[in-house]
Amino acid sequence: MASSHMQLPDDLPVPEDDGAAAHLPGVSLPDIALPATSGGPVELASLAARTVIYAYPRTGVPEEPKFFEGWEQIPGARGCTPESCAFRDHHGELQGAGAGVFGLSTQDTGFQRAAAERLHLPFALLSDDRLELTRALKLPTFEVNGLTLMKRLTMVVRAGVIEHVFYPVFPPDRHAEQVLDWLKANPV
Repeated sequence: MASSHMQLPDDLPVPEDDGAAAHLPGVSLPDIALPATSGGPVELASLAARTVIYAYPRTGVPEEPKFFEGWEQIPGARGCTPESCAFRDHHGELQGAGAGVFGLSTQDTGFQRAAAERLHLPFALLSDDRLELTRALKLPTFEVNGLTLMKRLTMVVRAGVIEHVFYPVFPPDRHAEQVLDWLKANPV
């Protein structure tokens, strides 16, 4: 894992709350099954236990220093690998606070599987490469290089309903701690 993917620049632009996720709390997850890196689909509407689903634009590839020129200047784009590693590092604590974890992006399952293995993630990544969930929930997105990518956000889901949303997420490398603090302050 290249250190450039883990080290966030000091001048990383802070995303602003554009209100694009304000409609999500209280919404039921649609009856959509997404492919998971653990094998097979995950039926989102069937998630009974409290679950943290963190959405991110895309994980990088160590051999590719940059996704494209200007990536670091897009507020909220940079930091997917450090965010995933933070959820990995706090996974036991998040489970102890009563929540399962999934990562979510529009990257395909094959790409995600390689990232999950490379980063040693103890939880599955979900692929919305067909944008089914993104469109059904009207999740905030942005376009780059002809791709539709999710803006970084985290949903806490309980019994198939979105209980809480973190949006925008910043800084991404400390976000898992913010989620953990919220879970501890809001036990089931």
